[in-house]
Amino acid sequence: MFRLLSKESNIFSIPVYMAFLLLILSVFNALSINNLNITSAIITFIGFALGYFIFNQIKLNYQSHLPLFLYTFFIFAFYPGDLDIGIAVSLFTNSFLLLFLSSTDEEIRKDSYVLVGVLIIINFIFLPPTWPMIFFVIIHILGSSKRILLDLFKLLFGGLLIGLSYFSLMYLLGYSSWNDNYFPFGNFKLTDNFYPLYLLIPIAILLFLAVLDHFNNFNKQSPSSRFKYGFILLFTIAQLITIFMYMGENNEYLLFLAFPLSIILARYLKFLPKYWMREMGIWLIILSVILFKIGTYFILF
Repeated sequence: MFRLLSKESNIFSIPVYMAFLLLILSVFNALSINNLNITSAIITFIGFALGYFIFNQIKLNYQSHLPLFLYTFFIFAFYPGDLDIGIAVSLFTNSFLLLFLSSTDEEIRKDSYVLVGVLIIINFIFLPPTWPMIFFVIIHILGSSKRILLDLFKLLFGGLLIGLSYFSLMYLLGYSSWNDNYFPFGNFKLTDNFYPLYLLIPIAILLFLAVLDHFNNFNKQSPSSRFKYGFILLFTIAQLITIFMYMGENNEYLLFLAFPLSIILARYLKFLPKYWMREMGIWLIILSVILFKIGTYFILF
């Protein structure tokens, strides 16, 4: 399995994975098609599709099939069928944020910060628990920009532009009160039901080992690889904050981790010293994901 997935992918591989993902999501959610929000589903799938193209842009996995395969499997496991419009829009905007911020072209990055500001505020409006993404973008600018104050101004301008437009529209429509959901920490509560989350413990352990391995071999990596991996880690932390504080029993929040997990785990498996370790790692991930998916329908343990 690992040898097959280690082969180099190309641009023609992406439509195949997208078609396969659409097929399996359609088949597994066929029974609830009448309850499916078509608008939400379309927005979500566009966000997923953009994720496939970002893999080739980041280039942390040498364009192999492995991250594409893991990404497809994670989406299959975490997608519930009827997705909230807030999460759908957030997945959509996250894909565009990654597309702009991970670009190696300095001109594209510096010219996109107004649009990035617009996207993170749209993200926040539709799903207030995604507020950590605002700090993710700010930290990214502080760590990568050559014109920090100018880029922060562009980010703020884009955010104010969409924010003022939204508040003006809501005021004209007669909404003059403030929703407490837009205050961070307002809806924070820990869940006491970890089923079927604990079925993903093997993946959590692999993720921990992957990050540990990255820092153990930090000096052996190129500056570009360090920067891109740090970018993905920072993005993952922002998503984990949202998941830890607001997910509760809404396991579809795990979709926010599908993209970064695919990169981190695929990279870790690629550099494991023994072939049997790589093969076992892939099957461990597959088994955990399948058990989690089954666990969303039946009580296994």
